[in-house]
Amino acid sequence: MHEEKSPRKIPFLQGFLCLLVVLLASFPSCSFAASRSSATKKKASASSVIFPVSGNVYPKGYYQVTVNIGQPPKPYFLDIDTGSDLTWLQCDAPCTKCTPAPHSPYKPNKNLVTCKDPLCVSLHGPTSHQCEPLDQCDYQVEYADRGSSLGVLVQDLFPLRFTNGSISAPRLAFGCGYDQEIPGPNPPYTDGVLGLGTGKSSILSQLNGLGLTRNVIGHCLSVQGGGFLFFGDDLVPSSGIVWTSLSSNSLEKHYSVGPADLFFGGQASGVKGQSIVFDSGSTYNYFNSQAYNAVVSLLKKDINGRKQLQDAVDDKSLPICWKAPKPFKSILDVKSYFKPLALVFTSAKNVQFQLQPEAYLIVTKQGNACLGILNGTEVGIGKFNVIGVWIVITVKVIISLTLPTSTF
Repeated sequence: MHEEKSPRKIPFLQGFLCLLVVLLASFPSCSFAASRSSATKKKASASSVIFPVSGNVYPKGYYQVTVNIGQPPKPYFLDIDTGSDLTWLQCDAPCTKCTPAPHSPYKPNKNLVTCKDPLCVSLHGPTSHQCEPLDQCDYQVEYADRGSSLGVLVQDLFPLRFTNGSISAPRLAFGCGYDQEIPGPNPPYTDGVLGLGTGKSSILSQLNGLGLTRNVIGHCLSVQGGGFLFFGDDLVPSSGIVWTSLSSNSLEKHYSVGPADLFFGGQASGVKGQSIVFDSGSTYNYFNSQAYNAVVSLLKKDINGRKQLQDAVDDKSLPICWKAPKPFKSILDVKSYFKPLALVFTSAKNVQFQLQPEAYLIVTKQGNACLGILNGTEVGIGKFNVIGVWIVITVKVIISLTLPTSTF
């Protein structure tokens, strides 16, 4: 989102979607060159760290990275989520409700964060957070799919190898979760969640606060599954980027851009001024009812006009599926049957997010093509449109998002 010897040669535009989120007030003026520092230094100069990503949109439905935590370090599989801030592990504190996981629960060792710690205050808000100075920092996070984690905030070492050659083990805060609710018949087989939102408690924000990485995050996902995730700006290409700004109204700390107009097959759909949120924790895309109904109507009208596809009503993988005269063998086979979508951002000139057919469809085990866009209004998302990790295709540009100066 694997090449450790030469990370700069990772092929951004060959079989990957690279989503780059840059949280710098004036990115073009930043220096990308980082001097090679000794591995023995206590604090590395601002550089980047890369995590190989495994997983896929279908059938797994999530992407994960391996993060080493503790002393001695132990590996944990974490579900990557740009839609939330707090990183948490299932934790033996003791664990009153833990779900099946690939590793034993994390064991805290007198490393609790106190409730007066700034990171704890950032989780609760300064006005509603009343406690004694030495009390532990309790947390509870809830997700749009009705999942949740309840626990306490702890700190431990995160050993990291940086692209400038340095090695560091910063002490970072994360959640020690002893009571989890994971809905659905096939919950992610991970040890917890890697929260990559914009809040102070996110791992990205903590690394930036320590001067270890710049406030930049990117993930590149392959159409075949897997990819890599990176923090910092060492992998940011010097060209081939189209820029637009994050919304100054951060929509509860989500990576949000907008407004955007929806296009289908290069033509305006009539759906305008849509608020867009990028969320790697969401497997599929969720459009509000207006945008969703417009997309479904346009697709069905286009398909009916050519009469090459039929409704696959017996395929329950997703609400809307189609079958071709012959089963699709891969996602690349759908290109000749469907037209591309595009989100054209109206706040910046010539900036659009292309959604080729292989980006908004999946091919099921039955060989059918199913629409990977769901009705977000029906699940309580409201007027927003969520772009999830299902966009795992080749793109010709990298959408880069920059915060306006006024937010700093």
